[in-house]
Amino acid sequence: MADEEQSSLRQAALDYHEFPKPGKLEIRATKPMANGRDLARAYSPGVAEACLEIKSEPDTASRYTARGNLVGVVSNGTAVLGLGNIGGLASKPVMEGKAVLFKKFASIDCFDIELQESDPERVAEIVCAMEPTFGAINLEDIKAPDCFIVEKICRERMNIPVFHDDQHGTAIVVGAAATNALEVAGKKFSDIKVVSTGGGAAGIACLNMLLKLGVKRENVWLCDIAGLVYDGRTEEMTDQKADFAQKSDLRTLDDVIEGADLFLGLSGPGVLKSDMVAKMADRPIVFALANPTPEIMPDEVRAIAPDAIIATGRSDYPNQVNNVLCFPFIFRGALDVGATEINDDMQIACVDGIAALARATTSAEAAAAYKGERMSFGADYLIPKPFDPRLMGVVASSVAEAAIKSGVAKRPVEDLAAYKAKLDSSVFRSALIMRPVFEAAATASRQIVFTEGEDERVLRAANAMLEETIDKPILIGRPEVIDRRCERAGLKIRPSKDFEIVNPENDPRYRDYWGTYHEVMERRGVTPDLAKAIMRTNTTAIGAVMVYREEVHSMICGTFGQYLWHLNYISEVLGTDELHPVGALSLMVLEDGPLFVADTHVHADPSPEQLAETVCSTARHVRRFGVEPKVALCSNSQFGNLDSKSGAVMRDALTILNNKGVDFEYEGEMHTDAALDAELRARIFPSSRLTGTANTLIFANTDAASATRNILKMKANGLEVGPILMGMGNRAHIVTPSITARGLLNMSAVAGTPVSHYG
Repeated sequence: MADEEQSSLRQAALDYHEFPKPGKLEIRATKPMANGRDLARAYSPGVAEACLEIKSEPDTASRYTARGNLVGVVSNGTAVLGLGNIGGLASKPVMEGKAVLFKKFASIDCFDIELQESDPERVAEIVCAMEPTFGAINLEDIKAPDCFIVEKICRERMNIPVFHDDQHGTAIVVGAAATNALEVAGKKFSDIKVVSTGGGAAGIACLNMLLKLGVKRENVWLCDIAGLVYDGRTEEMTDQKADFAQKSDLRTLDDVIEGADLFLGLSGPGVLKSDMVAKMADRPIVFALANPTPEIMPDEVRAIAPDAIIATGRSDYPNQVNNVLCFPFIFRGALDVGATEINDDMQIACVDGIAALARATTSAEAAAAYKGERMSFGADYLIPKPFDPRLMGVVASSVAEAAIKSGVAKRPVEDLAAYKAKLDSSVFRSALIMRPVFEAAATASRQIVFTEGEDERVLRAANAMLEETIDKPILIGRPEVIDRRCERAGLKIRPSKDFEIVNPENDPRYRDYWGTYHEVMERRGVTPDLAKAIMRTNTTAIGAVMVYREEVHSMICGTFGQYLWHLNYISEVLGTDELHPVGALSLMVLEDGPLFVADTHVHADPSPEQLAETVCSTARHVRRFGVEPKVALCSNSQFGNLDSKSGAVMRDALTILNNKGVDFEYEGEMHTDAALDAELRARIFPSSRLTGTANTLIFANTDAASATRNILKMKANGLEVGPILMGMGNRAHIVTPSITARGLLNMSAVAGTPVSHYG
């Protein structure tokens, strides 16, 4: 059975690499190539202008070519993973994989370069000759001690960053893990004894990193296949190992492990024995990083030292030391400021950034990617997960800042806060478009009640609000359930301590709430007993009563249940002559920019008057996002060519808008393709008052609007902000069950914006 499973896994891996097209990479053009004009600009004669600019000023290569965002991943295949010396060609799948990780995690383009060359000086010569092509070089899977020679020569001769990830990437992540392990253990770098096995590239780099972090050289004991590296030893020695030679009569790992605070293994399976762990100091730290089988299995360590702090190189145990936490982001920061090298200051900044992120509250995105895992800082969570999107902003900006301060940045960033915000917007796709809304929300502190306060997404959104905004979340739910789920999610916030809660089962305001609800609804068939029951069981109605009583500024509901069910209670309690639901607006964040869609939920078959009101409300909301509305009234009829119901109602709505004299661009009725293609629209209706591409689509019914919203989400990778309930004075919003924690945070900013900012 085990053989069959292994065979199945092997075939799955091969199929992944072969289908639907061989390999993991392709090249795509970033400029249009649709006609002769494009061709003349991309190649001869237009390309000559870019060439002459670069000849005149070499630094402009980063403006006119891809070089400033291009990394060369270079290997000769002499030390590939656990496969050994398999040669350049066989190493290509690994190098392609590395390039994919650069692109996925940091949007860095890569060429993988595999060399059929074993002479390290010749490898260095080839790499140096490629400097005009790349903005940085990542050396990969080159055996020790050759890797030291290659990197030294390249760094001396090249004016771009050269980084051997097997050495320094591992060392940085080990440094971050060690920083946090010592904090958990209550120890300091300057006081600890380190015993390490493995004198290869990664092992030596890790020890050098620990020295930079404060470990004393005399407290480092290095062992390899020949035993302790001691002064005068000649067997299996290199200059790099000799730097850690001890003046000692001890000779074996078993001899030197006594009293060790940290064991660092980068060697092979089974090297560290259980009886050796027993000799280590109290609260031992065991980093057994050999892959796939570590120097000692975590369960064996726990059996001897239950309070041990353990890290491995494996993904099936806590604290996986994975270089992907480092290399994409240290290169991102280095490239963005035009660094000429990756120096010690930049590496330490990377260590500090990774370590700090693990101590912060886990992001909702990472929690979703690793569902079921407990991710709260402690012995089992020393370093963040690779899919934590905050790594980009935190680590890359720290590296960039260090490069600037240490004087190796040719293109220093003037505003580091704006640079970090830009990095965040590249991973949090809604960040850029939401910035004006968050800025407006920051002008006043508002109280926002979440009616489904026991939902983990709501808890994470509330935590983010407390960390990132000045608004105050209030949650409706049972305190013991909320407390338990905060604990399970690894959130530090707790009910009543960090935020107020309303407990439907037992709250001192219950009498006031049901009394208010009965007062509002008594002439609509609601008896006192029914009001009491609703205020015990219906959290949407409770939230609406809280807004009605002006105890909170706004409410957010809808993480489960049907939209119109929630809307019914909101309308009944909060509706007035001035406030009534106008429509639901969804902002779809797409690859080529934002697109607003309405009405997705409220009026199934709106009248012309309702459509005109939806258009005007939508335009006001679009401006809240710093976007000037260009509104298209969409129908199956195009500029009067069909006498359909949707066409007629849109034409009547257009007449109402014409009579209103609104201050934004609009046009209709038209097909959606005409709305989004200005050239097509100009051919069909040359006198259109709408210029350029529409950014706001208003549909004749909720079926069309909702279908468009969902198609954009599922097939165009659209990210939704909303739905935003228009017409209720920002007093209530109803989301949908598919919303994420980040989506709820965005909606809290919408709800947190004072009405004076609506325009």
